Amino acid sequence: MSFRDGLDSRLPDRLADLHIHVGGAVAPHILWSIAHQQGIKLPTKDYWSFVDLITVDRDGVENLEAYLKIMHQVTEKVQSSPYAIERCVYEIIGKEYRSSRVELIELRFNPMKRNLDGERDMDHIIHAAIRGMEMAQLEYGVRCCLIFCLAREFTFEQNEIILDKAIKYQNRGVRGIDLAGPERMNLELRLKDAQQYEKLFAKARAAGLKTTVHTGETSHTSGEGVIQTLRFLKPHRIGHGIRAAYNDEALDMLNDTGVVMELCPSSNVQTHAVKDLSEFGYVVKRFKERNIPFTINTDGPYLLNTSMAKECTLLLDAGILTIEELNECFRVAEEASFIQ
Repeated sequence: MSFRDGLDSRLPDRLADLHIHVGGAVAPHILWSIAHQQGIKLPTKDYWSFVDLITVDRDGVENLEAYLKIMHQVTEKVQSSPYAIERCVYEIIGKEYRSSRVELIELRFNPMKRNLDGERDMDHIIHAAIRGMEMAQLEYGVRCCLIFCLAREFTFEQNEIILDKAIKYQNRGVRGIDLAGPERMNLELRLKDAQQYEKLFAKARAAGLKTTVHTGETSHTSGEGVIQTLRFLKPHRIGHGIRAAYNDEALDMLNDTGVVMELCPSSNVQTHAVKDLSEFGYVVKRFKERNIPFTINTDGPYLLNTSMAKECTLLLDAGILTIEELNECFRVAEEASFIQ
């Protein structure tokens, strides 16, 4: 019996995951081990309490900010050393391949949130992440790249430093930048902010980097963030963007630009960006009606207790996608990948 015999036979042969956060994709036992090896004081001395602390239960979390808090409180701190980030990147890629045979993987993280407020040298963190990626590529034969996340809660100057690092290391596998963080901090990209970030994203594109932006990910928005993102930042892809389904102007702009949406089903349900899987199906239906290209991704496999295989099966069983439509999602992912 081959490994594929243990997977859903309806799955495409070639899977891609374009939206995975390093902070939500490392197995609890690995983070536990890293923390103890480095002498990090954890909030609990009990392993199972630690697992509960860094994972989302089946009822989900209150909202996106509660989800992000899980990563920021413990995970990023544990990952803040060259040794830790190298092992984490290596383990994530291996797990993605072993669990679901994902052969194209784009990992994203914020290197400035892994340097203990400047105590660690950021270049050492980046080099270590690249080493972990290269070792996993060598062992599993997969294609991978890194995406650096800018942060809405950071200053413009801090984000420019991260962009400059991405440009510096693009020939080593850093292929793009992202803008992430709580949308309440920059919900509608106010004009001053938009003009500043417009310059950063233009600089990234001019240097040959690809761009993506987290927006339209919270239930209290109705596509305004997607509209402003498209207008000012002009990204190649949008992370989540599900609230655009409730805004005709946003849908029109997405249709006109051909920007690809990075959808993350379990993440959107468990952060209550949509109330349930049925509403997620409505979002997908709206995107299909308007011929808006989208991909399926995991976001945080261990944080959400999911995998690419589980995400695909979830959508097929719920009748949200057909086998043909699922195959089209992965064709879009191949075409939209920053690995070219």
